[in-house]
Amino acid sequence: MKRLLYVLAIIGILTADFRTSLAQLMEAKSEFTRADSLRGNLTPLRTCYDIQYYHLDVKVDIDNKFISGSNLFRFKATSDFKRLQFDLFANLKINKIVYKGAELPFTREYNAVFVVFPTSINRGTEDEFTVYYEGHPTEAARAPWDGGFDWKKDSNGKPWVATACQGMGASVWWPNKDHQYDEVDSMLISVAVPNEVMNVSNGRLVDREKLPGGYTKYYWKVTNPINNYNVAINIGDYIHFKEKYKGEKGLLDVDYYILRENDIPEKKAHLQKNARQTLEAFEHWFGPYPFYEDGYKLVETHHTGMEHQSAVAYGNHYQNGYRGRDDSGTGWGQKWDFIVVHESGHEWFGNNITSADLGDMWIHESFTNYSEALFIDYFYGKEASQAYVHGIRRGIRNNAPIQGPYHVNKEGSGDMYPKGGVMLNMVRTIIDDDKQWRSILRGLNKRFYHQQVDYKDITTYINQTSGIDLSKVFEQYVKHASIPTLEIQQDTKGKILGRWISDVTGFQMPIHIGIRGQERQLIQLDQQFREIKIPGLSKENIDVDTFNYYVGLLIE
Repeated sequence: MKRLLYVLAIIGILTADFRTSLAQLMEAKSEFTRADSLRGNLTPLRTCYDIQYYHLDVKVDIDNKFISGSNLFRFKATSDFKRLQFDLFANLKINKIVYKGAELPFTREYNAVFVVFPTSINRGTEDEFTVYYEGHPTEAARAPWDGGFDWKKDSNGKPWVATACQGMGASVWWPNKDHQYDEVDSMLISVAVPNEVMNVSNGRLVDREKLPGGYTKYYWKVTNPINNYNVAINIGDYIHFKEKYKGEKGLLDVDYYILRENDIPEKKAHLQKNARQTLEAFEHWFGPYPFYEDGYKLVETHHTGMEHQSAVAYGNHYQNGYRGRDDSGTGWGQKWDFIVVHESGHEWFGNNITSADLGDMWIHESFTNYSEALFIDYFYGKEASQAYVHGIRRGIRNNAPIQGPYHVNKEGSGDMYPKGGVMLNMVRTIIDDDKQWRSILRGLNKRFYHQQVDYKDITTYINQTSGIDLSKVFEQYVKHASIPTLEIQQDTKGKILGRWISDVTGFQMPIHIGIRGQERQLIQLDQQFREIKIPGLSKENIDVDTFNYYVGLLIE
């Protein structure tokens, strides 16, 4: 126990009242239900068809908190089948499913819908069906931390409505194949809303149509692949302004939709400055913005923010920090608008590169948490960046792995934010070549452009391109709750020995060690005691880089 307490004291894990950059997610549960498996598992009823196009057509009755409409599924059969599954929450009624002019029989189990076709659909066939539905969608009690519709009013009493459904799933409000492994190639989103407000969704506004009964329908075309939880409705009394950003792929359309009450030059300038700086920094580190064809826009919402692809939800009240505060405690987090930077970072990690299973959401959140530090690095320097990363350790709990279980629609620990960012900064420190590190980050976005990935894809790529086998490092920090401890001893001959204490068999990781006041060396250590060959090194003067390496340290 004495050893454990000493290690914890060195690590400095503070969990009492500290809140991480984003709210911590629910911890993984030990038992899963049939409903979890229906949502999370890739059965033949889901893999038999590849989604190519959706047309989501919805009318929003704001007064009654009611939606009605349809979604066209256009698909290509990947195998012969007569039956398939799509998803829609059970509280929403399916009026009919139409295929070639006739209604299809269907059954429902929890939030899964099973459709039977009249004849077998053969592999390679391109076909389509349309689901008509209606109902009162789930209302988000605390968007975006829980999912559904966020029904609010602005200060002038006008409707202000948004959807947010990450984690809970897009099927909380519209029918789709609700699994991240299959992103639709393109889609049309048409939303009818009362004339006093407008709707803003993903992609580009291509048409608007006046309807009877005091409604207007807005048509938004999404050209690039998009994952389901990113599809968004934003309804409000918006004013629109725009600009062009000269980026790596040419001129990028940048649009802003803010409430009429916030049509104030200082507020507009705040958004424009942060958007431009974010695009500049992230194109430098990650490569071209991944959705030039669909543009980039910030849309004001009542909830704090979400990474809705090409329509980033913004609710940070035109201030720096996260709601005005800096959770790193360093001051660096108050020099920029957290929501613009963090949620835009997801355009690269989350939207461009998407985890195929919810269990690997750490890929989205770890890299995007780390993108905050890279933003600081670009504008304020590496030392400031590393100070910020070190500061966010205070939110790490080390109580569960940051990777969740596969096939049950469950994320890992909320540590995927700060711990994941700290881990990636540590990997950068191990590689010790910032030019190569930037090449790796850009290479990830190029290699997996508009693709779905898993743990193996990401770790294998980094191992191969860095030339360093970091497999055991990723395994320890991603798949286990605890962190490794570096144990230092002095043998009877005065030699200084070191080894790793770790959950992972065969764990090895290099770490920078030196004599206090002198330059450190990169020392390779594993789970066997090895001599640290630095002339003049002793237990009293040893200097281990625990600032950039998130490890326990035990000197005996």
